[in-house]
Amino acid sequence: MSKLWKIMLIILVSITLISVVALVIVLKFTGNQEKKAPTADEIVASSVDVPEITTNLADGSFIKISFKIQMDSEDGKAEAEKRDFQIKDIIIEQLSTMKPADFNGEQGKTNLKNRLKEKISQIMQDGKVEQVYITSFILQ
Repeated sequence: MSKLWKIMLIILVSITLISVVALVIVLKFTGNQEKKAPTADEIVASSVDVPEITTNLADGSFIKISFKIQMDSEDGKAEAEKRDFQIKDIIIEQLSTMKPADFNGEQGKTNLKNRLKEKISQIMQDGKVEQVYITSFILQ
């Protein structure tokens, strides 16, 4: 009987050891890899400036606005620089459907930034838009 207990104990310890090793391997390779916030230098290195655009809004008033668009990589930045004419077109198109009241408060500008992020990401092949920043804003 003691021989049977030794074999069962060895099997139990072996299964436990294999399970622990497998768990460690799985957690190491698929574990919680938190995405840390980029540094200011990383943001600048992957960002494109959109110079001031002056255009009419839907009601005839006009806006002067400029942006900094943060891409997910430097390759994305390079592509965005080549697509600057498309990005400006998207911005003008989006602004032309808006009215001054659409810019009221933080939510109005946030909605615009989210729409631009989505629309610009759709045309990108080598990257995607991480964030859109409004760097100047004059509404008249």
